[in-house]
Amino acid sequence: MKKFDNTKQNRHIYWNPYFGGLLLGLLIIFTFYITGRGLGASGAMKSSVVAIVDTVTPKHAENNAYYSKFINDDKSPLNTWLVLEALGVLVGAFLSGALTGRIKLKVQHSPKITKKRRLIFALIGGILFGLGAQIARGCTSGAALSGAAVLSTGGFITMITIFGGGYLFAYFFRKNWI
Repeated sequence: MKKFDNTKQNRHIYWNPYFGGLLLGLLIIFTFYITGRGLGASGAMKSSVVAIVDTVTPKHAENNAYYSKFINDDKSPLNTWLVLEALGVLVGAFLSGALTGRIKLKVQHSPKITKKRRLIFALIGGILFGLGAQIARGCTSGAALSGAAVLSTGGFITMITIFGGGYLFAYFFRKNWI
């Protein structure tokens, strides 16, 4: 019996990055038109943290100067379009992976490092990027892309800093990828 070879069927066809960039630009314009503001993802994380703290320790959340700004008796901190946007990104990514047959649980890493090390570095990088997004008052999409779309100096500085920092640190951590 002939063994079925599905390697040709599992070829990954990716969009042209320039086409993806064009779509992202159109999405930012559409978002400004509909909501009056640009894209952003770190705001959804902040809303989620505020909701969790308010659920676990409501007294602490009420008495905290930061958390109390986002707590309202009438509506949940999760009742914001940023949370819906982040959920939409997750659902869209899952659908994209499902439609192209790319959904599988695996850790991509260089042969030079272990899965554990790759996951630790990813966790540390994610935490640092999340903290940086809060300090900068926006993430790559909110501060950089949406800021640059309205020709904000801060948006351009954020974008240069994010990509410049990425290139700088990539030199020191390249063995984790190649």
